Amino acid sequence: MFTGIVETAGEVVGREETPEGLRLRVAADGLDDLHHGQSIAVSGVCLTVEEFGAVDDASDADRSWFSVFLAAETVAKTYLDEVHEGDTVNIERALAADGRFDGHVVQGHVDTTAEVRAVEQVGEDWRFTFAIPEGFGQYIVDKGSVALDGISLTVAEKRDDEFDVAIIPTTYDLTNLSEKEPGDSVHVEVDVVAKYVENMLEGYAESLLADAPRPADD
Repeated sequence: MFTGIVETAGEVVGREETPEGLRLRVAADGLDDLHHGQSIAVSGVCLTVEEFGAVDDASDADRSWFSVFLAAETVAKTYLDEVHEGDTVNIERALAADGRFDGHVVQGHVDTTAEVRAVEQVGEDWRFTFAIPEGFGQYIVDKGSVALDGISLTVAEKRDDEFDVAIIPTTYDLTNLSEKEPGDSVHVEVDVVAKYVENMLEGYAESLLADAPRPADD
């Protein structure tokens, strides 16, 4: 699992389309313990490290690269098929068992995408407005958690068809949000706790209906 605390921003340095899906190569700083088969979140999408290595650049010895493969279903559900060399993506490795838990529970299972509607600087902070994707409004609540492009964020305000989040300078500078503009897309993963609560309540309602007395036949 992940926590939505982005470690670093990576740069897409390679892209290969295949009949089965899409392969991306990403370079980033500070990823010093990559290994084959490792889970890694790329802008909120849980993927598996296929290959990895050091960037052949003596001026940047801390920079490394890794490649991931996106199956056709993942390509269809995310916007990663639209990224190209030079684009920025957010990187988070899976939480270690003895790691500090910040953010909130993020699975890396993207539910849908949302459109950026507005970006406004407020003092040193930023306020982003996103459209609420159809069918997901019940999971977006004021002061609730949501993962956008893999970033754990808090809903500042919800309206009928859109919601706002406040972005502090550190998050703005570290992640790809600094490159987002109105009309761009972000990956959305709603709080999994909300899904479990909904599922339990649906089951409870169904059991009540099943146990309810039935009207006698005339």
